[in-house]
Amino acid sequence: MPDAVLKGERLAISRLLTEVENDTPAGQAALNELFLHTGRAHLIGVTGAPGTGKSSLVNQIALHYRKAKTPLNVAIVAVDPSSPFTGGAVLGDRVRMRELSGDSGVFIRSMATRGSLGGLATATAGMAQVLDAAGFDVVLIETVGAGQSEVEVAKLAHTVLVVDVPGLGDDVQAIKAGILEIADILVLNKADRPGVEAAERALLGMLKLGHPTKHLVQHHGHVEEVLTPAEAAADDWLIPIRRTVATEGTGLPELLEVLAQHKAHLQASGDWQRRERARLHTQLQELVQHTLLAQWRSTISEERYRQALDKLVARQLSPRQALQTLLP
Repeated sequence: MPDAVLKGERLAISRLLTEVENDTPAGQAALNELFLHTGRAHLIGVTGAPGTGKSSLVNQIALHYRKAKTPLNVAIVAVDPSSPFTGGAVLGDRVRMRELSGDSGVFIRSMATRGSLGGLATATAGMAQVLDAAGFDVVLIETVGAGQSEVEVAKLAHTVLVVDVPGLGDDVQAIKAGILEIADILVLNKADRPGVEAAERALLGMLKLGHPTKHLVQHHGHVEEVLTPAEAAADDWLIPIRRTVATEGTGLPELLEVLAQHKAHLQASGDWQRRERARLHTQLQELVQHTLLAQWRSTISEERYRQALDKLVARQLSPRQALQTLLP
């Protein structure tokens, strides 16, 4: 199966993604073999509140990459919320991405969170690795849109797009959600709505609060933020804001341009390697925690664990004291 995946055979890719999502021994073995062939794809996370048009934006980004002078192969991982009853995903993103159907240079995979927090399923990193090894130039990872937990995408992607729209309500909602802190690029989608200028000014104000050395300037009717030459370091990345109307494709060429600029910045500044190291560090930590927890749990009888839990519920032990009774 790994050889077929390296050749880009779609059926093999689909089958392996299922193995990875189910965390089977075959999937784990294949990931081990494929790891040496990864590290080339540009992983782009797309996150934001529900209703901001993330799926439509992902659809348009993929279309524009495919229509470029040098078309790029694009894979999309759309993480959908799981049903609390069946555990399955709605797979609604595929409905919005009909324009991509039949294109051999595009691969779309929807997956359920299966209760995982953070907008990303725990198997998403493995699936991105498979698609990277399969030769896709860009892997777009669209998160659930769950709010405050969306910051998890920053642990996986090289570039994070945070999508907002005018008229969501509280201007500081994005700060409350904490997702502005992980943005590499801010996208103000549905920019044909009233109030887009006010929304852009609010976002710029939030960015200035986080970066007090930046200054706001007026340029051709748009407010932009800059650093003075004395204050700007050579490797500074100033978070840009791009307006789009994803349903019409408006603003997509400008967005793809800034995506290319961010990738070039990552590679020139060394941030690409630093983010790769941080991503793999996080993945290793999660594997260690999962493995050690499973090993420890196998040494504790169900009766002993239940007794500790009963005492915890009865307030006879604190959580730390209950833990001490379960440790060797």
